[in-house]
Amino acid sequence: MSTRTRTTAVALAATAAMSLLASACTGSNDTAANDDPKAGTTITFWHGWSAPSEVKAIQDNVARFEKEHANIKVKVVGNMTDDKTNQALRAGGSNAPDVVASFTTDSVGKFCASGAFVDLKPFLEKSKIDPAKVFHKPLLDYTQFDGNQCSLPLLNDAYGLYYNKDAFEEAGITAPPKTWSEFEKVAEKLTKPQGDSYSQLGFMPNYHGYETTPMHYVSQWGPTYFDAEGKSNIVKDPAFSEMLTFQKGLVEKLGGFTKLEKYRSTFGDEWGAKHPFHTGQVAMQLDGEWRLGMAKDAKVKFEIGTAPLPVADDEAADYGKGYLSGTIMGIASTSKKQNAAWELVKYMTTDTDAVVAFANGIHNVPSTIEALQSPQLKIDPEFKTFIDIAQHPRSSTTPANVDGGAYQVTFQDFGYQYEAGKVSDLKAGLEKTARQIDTDIAKAK
Repeated sequence: MSTRTRTTAVALAATAAMSLLASACTGSNDTAANDDPKAGTTITFWHGWSAPSEVKAIQDNVARFEKEHANIKVKVVGNMTDDKTNQALRAGGSNAPDVVASFTTDSVGKFCASGAFVDLKPFLEKSKIDPAKVFHKPLLDYTQFDGNQCSLPLLNDAYGLYYNKDAFEEAGITAPPKTWSEFEKVAEKLTKPQGDSYSQLGFMPNYHGYETTPMHYVSQWGPTYFDAEGKSNIVKDPAFSEMLTFQKGLVEKLGGFTKLEKYRSTFGDEWGAKHPFHTGQVAMQLDGEWRLGMAKDAKVKFEIGTAPLPVADDEAADYGKGYLSGTIMGIASTSKKQNAAWELVKYMTTDTDAVVAFANGIHNVPSTIEALQSPQLKIDPEFKTFIDIAQHPRSSTTPANVDGGAYQVTFQDFGYQYEAGKVSDLKAGLEKTARQIDTDIAKAK
């Protein structure tokens, strides 16, 4: 995700995708791709970017495509939400898109299971493209479901740690923490209480603290969300209880939930110049690669440092990994121009020059293995952190599921209850949450 309009909670996007797609099958993978991709035609491409620089980057990429494919014209429609896309795919007809780019990887399970997007395997095979050789595994994990590769990655997001180097130097901290126990000490050392508030907070641990979601945290414990039978694994895998326990402890050490929430209410907008990291209200921030450009645009008054997020103390050898997400691209099953649509999808997702140019244009991490190594990629030292995280063999993502990501919402909601002290029995709470996740998935199937 870049500086595009996004929600800070998985809940809104996942719930919207789930409710719209669950109400009716949006399409069918039986739609035959029998159009001639060399014939003169116009295809419609919907995406969600809205910022002028991002819209320009999309238009530039499409212009390069049209130059190489003179017979195919692309009608580009921007600022399209998943809600609008799902409605159009259900309705079909000439106004529906042929190609869709979505920011919501949580929707992939629904897009695949409902038949909204076609399975791209036949197209990949016809083009002699082995996706396992083009993309790192986590990106394939969030673009397919149950053997159906109904989408492909279009740029990548890597999450890491931003820190205020000036604040570190003042506190006598010489390097970013590598384990969560080190992180806890650093966060405390950087925190400056001021009455019932703070003049500086080392880190905002609360789950509403801009990207500090349970899913982003727990990735550093190496979680397995589902067992071999597809049942929720949040009780059996200690990664989840260890993460929740650590976060709750950090909340208490930094002043307690109520005091932190009161301080959080003073924060500026996540996407504006008054973001708390920009203003120095917090000295460390969990965030994606896009924060670097936004912080520089905000002309912060300190030197910015970037590093991978810490890992569990018993997984120190895995330091350097992180949570990955990104944008996905697929072909609508209602499209009558699927072969022509594939030419655009193939170009934007697998052509190295196209991927690099787009990544440079909107300051995102490239999605293909070759693009990550390209000498044309614009990388400064701080941004290289995220390139390295994207390539780390232990980096991971949240898996796609038929419930459209509702399992993440359920887990996140439990996190909110636990950090606030509304649930005291962690094991019982996780067991109840796991039962709810399993029930929702069974209903979605």
